[in-house]
Amino acid sequence: MEIVNKDNFDEVVNSELVLIDFYADWCGPCKMLIPNLEKLEETNGILIKKVNVDNSRELAKKYGVMTIPTLILFSNGKELKRHIGYLSIEELQEFISVYN
Repeated sequence: MEIVNKDNFDEVVNSELVLIDFYADWCGPCKMLIPNLEKLEETNGILIKKVNVDNSRELAKKYGVMTIPTLILFSNGKELKRHIGYLSIEELQEFISVYN
């Protein structure tokens, strides 16, 4: 999963359905979420990108990310829904199921 920042974020979220994972390297639940996101990307074909909140504080602030992990599902630049905290693979599939 590619890490995006303020330089390419708008391009990424304006393209198609994309799930953005706001995370930090030191965050335990963020680390636990990685294998589930990888499996979701592999099995569902959804585009998943990551934003490191320590390196991209302006994006975290812009989207009101106060707790990590925060997952935001975008389509054509618009936020469809968000979730704060860890999700199992089944919960992730349900989270995107209406849109995918």
